[in-house]
Amino acid sequence: MSFCSFRNGEVYKDHFKPGIYVCSKCDHQLFSSRSKYEHSSPWPAFTETIQEDSVSKREERRGAYKVRCGKCGNGLGHEFVNDGPSKGLSRF
Repeated sequence: MSFCSFRNGEVYKDHFKPGIYVCSKCDHQLFSSRSKYEHSSPWPAFTETIQEDSVSKREERRGAYKVRCGKCGNGLGHEFVNDGPSKGLSRF
């Protein structure tokens, strides 16, 4: 699923039911609900992906990476260095 929707608001930010988050375009497995955490941003946040190749990342500016589906390239959001529930973990 895409993690941000500017028209209708984000519906998965406060969604904590057990399961797997997948890409909205190709159903590629991205994140487990076990790695999801509460964050002050309006989008859902995760500490890790299902597999190493679940997503691809490209640095957009220092400390900020554009995150895309590792299979089809669908845009998923951003990862910020040293942002997360404990130092060194990131958010997508």
